[in-house]
Amino acid sequence: MTRGTVSDESRLPAPLSLLPRHALLVIVLLVTVMAPLPAGWSTAHAQVGFDRGGAAYTTFPVRSADPAACAARCERDARCRAWSFAYPTAEGGAVCRLKAQVEAAKADPCCASGVKGAGVTETNDGGGEVGIDRAGGDYQTLDLAAEATWQVCKAACEGESRCRAWTFLRAGYVGPTPRCYLKTRIPPPRKRPCCVSGVVK
Repeated sequence: MTRGTVSDESRLPAPLSLLPRHALLVIVLLVTVMAPLPAGWSTAHAQVGFDRGGAAYTTFPVRSADPAACAARCERDARCRAWSFAYPTAEGGAVCRLKAQVEAAKADPCCASGVKGAGVTETNDGGGEVGIDRAGGDYQTLDLAAEATWQVCKAACEGESRCRAWTFLRAGYVGPTPRCYLKTRIPPPRKRPCCVSGVVK
């Protein structure tokens, strides 16, 4: 090798053992992020207000009437790939269905559903705080028709000048039909699967 030239060996990358720790960490992170997901995996999250079709290999009642219990059961079952939770109705209590295949989710207020590895996502959907109860401050309770949705309760509150907040109680949690609670103040939110609440701004 003549003076002023660089040998081919000096151009070779350094062994991993000689790299700084932060460089090794970057390499590991890049490999992890760029690796493809296994077949059948999805980045979708479980959602309230959605159902997943397909045959269930087991169906069982959920005494707590909480969709999170259904999701947890799927996590513990090696065969489970997806689950669908049906809220209680006038005809019966809450039910969980475990499925061996992942089907597309379809909007349906009856249910909450998801794939294995995803928790329950309860969103503020169109002015409704899904999975939230605002207890207290009630000045009127409305007994609603069996098929009524939380939008009926929201509209009732918006139609009265003294109403500041509302809570819709799903059928099956207290009685066979849903109820609407109109409130003169805005109570703090509490996480409960029975309810959908909202605040009039």
